[in-house]
Amino acid sequence: MDAQSIAVAEACLYGAETGALSFPEIVGKLIEAGFEGYHIDYRRGTATYVGPDGDSVELKGITLPVAASFEAAGVAAAVREAQTNAPGYTYRGFSEKVTAAGCAGYIVSFPGRRVLYYGRTAETHVEHFPDR
Repeated sequence: MDAQSIAVAEACLYGAETGALSFPEIVGKLIEAGFEGYHIDYRRGTATYVGPDGDSVELKGITLPVAASFEAAGVAAAVREAQTNAPGYTYRGFSEKVTAAGCAGYIVSFPGRRVLYYGRTAETHVEHFPDR
């Protein structure tokens, strides 16, 4: 992965964690840089950004304990808060809510326009990107 792509991935992760960038802004920047998607793993504390050819960069992300049981409704509620940019919303708060609901990580697919959230025993919840 070239240095410019890595810098974009780092800026997007930092932007999410500090609140400087919204999810739509992050998606736009990553697509423009040629990424196909990314994977957040809360148990390992990694954020992996992937190009269409499989080239990737793994960055240090948030590490959080993950509840044993997966509650799709809790994940969906946290997603709704993020989508509406609810008062007090932060990415850290979002991450704490979804991991408390048993989300071990999520995969974002730009071509598929969706996010797949998964639990420790492979339960899943899919959220499609809102219509433009």
